[in-house]
Parts: sequence; structure tokens; C-alpha cells
Amino acid sequence: QVQLVESGGGLEQPGGSLRLSCAASGSIFRVDGMGWYRQAPGKQRELVGTITRGGSTNYADSAKGRFTISRDDAKNTVYLQMNSLKPEDTAVYYCNLNVWVSRTKYQNCWGQGTQVIVSL
Repeated sequence: QVQLVESGGGLEQPGGSLRLSCAASGSIFRVDGMGWYRQAPGKQRELVGTITRGGSTNYADSAKGRFTISRDDAKNTVYLQMNSLKPEDTAVYYCNLNVWVSRTKYQNCWGQGTQVIVSL
């Protein structure tokens, strides 16, 4: 079993910053790609960005220049640094990890979600 625990969400004013973390634990052989998604009220879940095991990143247009994804493989943790926050960034943020639980068994895992509210 693999568990993902997210943290770092909360209420922030426009222009502020938040840092989200997602730590994986359990039966982990290796973690490949990691990513962040978000879902605003009444909208579909959308991609925020991804990071490969090699450290290459890809971002949605809405996140480019403001958000940064990083990873610490020693801790099986992915981070999302969010700067210059806007009210439209308000959403529940989910991490997604591609986890090898053994040399031959693979799982795609989701975090429980953390609420981010950007408001005065």
C-alpha cells in the first residue's frame, strides 16, 4: 500500500505565496513522474504541472512563470511552490504520483487533496 499525504494549503491573499507538499510512504520501490492537479468548484480537475524523475517540468499556461514543481526523491516528496497567487487559483489541489511498488508492479496514486483559497 502507498499513502500520499498532502500539506500546505490554506487561505492566502492575492499576490501571496503558498508551498504545497505531497509525501509518499509505504511500499515504494521507485517513484517516476509526479504531478499536481487542481479542481475548482463546479469545474473539472485540471493539470497544473508535472515533473519527471529526471527533473524535467511541464506546466499549464495558467501556472507558467508563477508556480514551480520540485521533488526530493530521498523523501518521496513532491512540492508545488505557488507565487503571485490569484483568486482564480482557488481550488482543491491534488498530487499524483506514478509509483513502482516492486520491480514489476506499478500504481498511479492520488493524494487526498488540500484546499487553497486566494481571497482578501
